[in-house]
Amino acid sequence: MTSNPSFIQTRITDDRDVRTELSTGLLEPAARISPKYLYDALGSKLFEAITCLPEYYPTRTEAAIMQAHLGDMARHIPAAATLIDLGAGNCEKAARLFGALQPAHYVAVDISVDFLKGSLGCLQRQFPHLRMSGVGMDFSEKMDLPEELQMNRQAPCLVFYPGSSIGNFTPEQALRFLQRIRAICSNHPDSQLLIGVDLVKDVAALEAAYDDSLGVTAAFNRNMLLHLNTRLGSDFNITDWKHVAFYNTQADRIEMHLEALNTVTVSWQSDEGKRVRRRFLHGESIHTENSYKWTVERFTTLLRAAGFAGAHHYTDADGRFAVFLASI
Repeated sequence: MTSNPSFIQTRITDDRDVRTELSTGLLEPAARISPKYLYDALGSKLFEAITCLPEYYPTRTEAAIMQAHLGDMARHIPAAATLIDLGAGNCEKAARLFGALQPAHYVAVDISVDFLKGSLGCLQRQFPHLRMSGVGMDFSEKMDLPEELQMNRQAPCLVFYPGSSIGNFTPEQALRFLQRIRAICSNHPDSQLLIGVDLVKDVAALEAAYDDSLGVTAAFNRNMLLHLNTRLGSDFNITDWKHVAFYNTQADRIEMHLEALNTVTVSWQSDEGKRVRRRFLHGESIHTENSYKWTVERFTTLLRAAGFAGAHHYTDADGRFAVFLASI
């Protein structure tokens, strides 16, 4: 077996589409940018640092659940499956599954292409006999895995979506996203979804997880402005903006914003060559991320609505986080 992972870069949107999306969001009455633009190369490294923070409980809680229950999960998951890791990042979470699940093919999917290439290359050296493929794509709107992957149609798939990233979608978007995963699973026998979900809990614990005392999450959020400067040709100055995170109790979600510290005008180049300007008043914000929180009962209902036939769930002792294993 090759010791070099294959890598496929898909082009879901071109640069003009990206600029149009970003410009449209910034010009809305309540400015917003998709959280996928948090994850350039630096943003991905900053998020990796966030997962080590004492306030950020999801990563270590999910890891503890996986460690405690992986043996039971493995009994429900067919051997020699294709493991599809959505939002793979540094690939470490999936790598912890290899021993128990013995996948035949590991497919790592992430929007941050350069970061994924480095991560997958390191992982392949640790597991030289496991077939590995990387896919650089934005799967938030589409889930068309390229034919070049040459996935075994007879082998089951295990779609792995850890870290509670499902919370970035509204409930309606989450349903459509899960339906797209269900469609992938339907093409392979005995396929399943393994997904991490953050649960409703104490507001203070939630807000601390998204506004840590070291300011790493603030740097992660503000780095988006540097990414916009690169992708859009804008002239954001990060010193004009502060990170804000709070729990919206009506919607059961954490919201992250970038708030203007003073009145500031930002400009960027349009595709027609003209300079577009937006004036942000002091205290006005750009909405950068939502993180919806679920109950076990509501998420189980969501999985059923998406077409999954049944789901086991595993939680920590305090009921802060859940991992669901759903079958088709």
